[in-house]
Amino acid sequence: MKLKNYMEDVVYYYLPIVLRDVDGICKCEECQKDIAALTLNKLKPHYVNSEKGELYTKLEEMYTQFRVDVITAIMESVKQITKNPRHNR
Repeated sequence: MKLKNYMEDVVYYYLPIVLRDVDGICKCEECQKDIAALTLNKLKPHYVNSEKGELYTKLEEMYTQFRVDVITAIMESVKQITKNPRHNR
């Protein structure tokens, strides 16, 4: 297994769930990538280098506060990107 930031998987898992429940915002691929990048910069990275490390991180993800922190960071990023999108739509 190669070194990876598991938070990328987490953010990309929760992003469509959050966006599904938010109306009046652009949901194009460019905006979604900007939201994901901004969110990942706000969250502490969780690097894993083994399957055991990935399993431990998945267990940690099940805790409510972890999910709340990720969803909150996504919502903050949605607000910021919606105010300043990189395109003129």
